[in-house]
Amino acid sequence: MGIDKQSDSVTNLQIGPTTLGMVRIYIEGDGIDIPLDFEPEEAEEIAEELRAAAERARAMGAAPAKGPKGRK
Repeated sequence: MGIDKQSDSVTNLQIGPTTLGMVRIYIEGDGIDIPLDFEPEEAEEIAEELRAAAERARAMGAAPAKGPKGRK
């Protein structure tokens, strides 16, 4: 699957600090548990990449995300 393909997979994403001073991105899904630990500086770089990707998606005319129960 490429980054630009739609997926029907259901996953849970959690992000938070660890007791060792790292930032953990934890992905849990159908038969997978993936803890990804990053130094705080790396986590900030990832956050910048996410923001940049969101801006590019908006520029491409991506539909706005809907909140709970279909509300914007």
